[in-house]
Amino acid sequence: MSVRYTLNLKVFWPVVTGLCTALVCLYHALRSTEGARAEPPDGVDSGFPLLKVAILLLLGYILLRCRHTIRQRLLPGSSRPCGHANFSARHLQEPGLSILLESYYEHEVRLSPHVLGHSKAHVSRIVGELVQAGRARGSPGPITGGALALAFRGDFIQVGSAYEQHKIRRPDSFDVLVPLRFPPQVALEPRNLGTEPTLAPAFRSCFVCALKAPPSPSGTSTGQWHRDCKPFAEGFCVDVQGRRHLSATLVLRWFQAHLQRSLATVRYSLEGRCRVSLTPGGLEQPPTLHILPCRTDYGCCRLSMAVRLIPAVHLGDGVFLVAPPPPPSPGGALSELPGGLRAEALWGVNTARQEQKLLGWLQERAPPGACYLKCLQLLKALRDLGARGLDPTAATHWGRILSSYVLKTVLLAVLLKEGGPTHSWDEAHLSECLEKLVKYLRDCLLRRRDLFHCVLGPGGATAEVGPLPKVLREAAPVDLLAPFDLRARELAAARLLSTWRRLPQLLRAYGGPRYLARCPLPRSQRNQGFPEDEP
Repeated sequence: MSVRYTLNLKVFWPVVTGLCTALVCLYHALRSTEGARAEPPDGVDSGFPLLKVAILLLLGYILLRCRHTIRQRLLPGSSRPCGHANFSARHLQEPGLSILLESYYEHEVRLSPHVLGHSKAHVSRIVGELVQAGRARGSPGPITGGALALAFRGDFIQVGSAYEQHKIRRPDSFDVLVPLRFPPQVALEPRNLGTEPTLAPAFRSCFVCALKAPPSPSGTSTGQWHRDCKPFAEGFCVDVQGRRHLSATLVLRWFQAHLQRSLATVRYSLEGRCRVSLTPGGLEQPPTLHILPCRTDYGCCRLSMAVRLIPAVHLGDGVFLVAPPPPPSPGGALSELPGGLRAEALWGVNTARQEQKLLGWLQERAPPGACYLKCLQLLKALRDLGARGLDPTAATHWGRILSSYVLKTVLLAVLLKEGGPTHSWDEAHLSECLEKLVKYLRDCLLRRRDLFHCVLGPGGATAEVGPLPKVLREAAPVDLLAPFDLRARELAAARLLSTWRRLPQLLRAYGGPRYLARCPLPRSQRNQGFPEDEP
């Protein structure tokens, strides 16, 4: 995705005015200390008065604002009244709305590549030192060391939108996977729960990991292996249907304690660069590392950042099981787990590496100027605009249904269906492409289409992302919206359409410079939209 740097005039001119004023004040202060200099014969001061300089700067600022206003009014087609637009594709092609979308993206959505790059580099350095310290330390918890100790593998995997070029708002939150190293005597047998007939849809993307004896030379009995691995099994496993399974809850508890000790090791060496603290996430969230700028740090990007550190079990080919699993939706409570299956044994799956490969594959086939990542960013912003005015409970439910992962899956599904980004995804057609994504999401919410996980199951994009572990190739397809009941999906679809219809008003109210022309829609056209029965 090409990156364009723009000048923020709302900040630039006040800063220039302040600097020039400071220079003029300094000039007059220096002149007043020169007692040896004689006044001119006519008694007139030869320097520029401070008032004249301030007036000149103010006039320049006003002229620049007027120039932008005139420029917006003289753009082709912008003289037409906004009231002639409706919610159809013709409405989205109106230049006035295109200007609003571009302005909102530049001022409210787009991140500075410079700041984001510095933030990612800073996070990489801090997390790298923390993980290396954790690898070098002994393992706290039920097993304090030796051949059966659990430990950090020594590397970390940066995942999420910040590393896929579609993050929005502030660059102050990141996700990092921390792979774990298991004892050589311990082997895992992962199993997907998607084929369980009595399991709620919310848990069909979860996995369980049973312990199994690794291949060993003849002569080593299974009973001897069980006795040798008993300390590990008692410290990190739970019994599920008569068999020992790796517990995400116990591993997460060990992980948080190990991070605290590792942080105490590196805290002194980090004092000159930043202040760090760790907030435990309990049993439902991974711990969060808070990185605060140091008072003596005079770098150009001094941001406070939050990094979620997620323990991960490597299955192979860049696929990880993560703890804890995604929180259950209202349609799948923990009490609905079938007999014998315990919530402590559930693991989530992370296929970020495959999704990054898929995005790279699409980028290689995209024509110059393709705007599909920009559309994804605007779709996230549209989701945030739709949450305005909702009470906290409703806003949380709205954000859970239209999560960032669901929106990214919508984009990938549309692009894969079309065989990749074509010339129709050119930036000149930004509004039409955004409408295409909204329509597809509307159909998925109303159960006219299934929104399957882009990697899991036989319908995934296996050819584009490369080889997958056998357990993922044999996994059942996962519909990301299946955990939500029809009523909740219908309400979300109605809210999405309502937000889309009011998009021009919302963009004028919450984004962009104030000098953009404001042209509200007529009352007769405010409730028009594309028909809900349109395929």
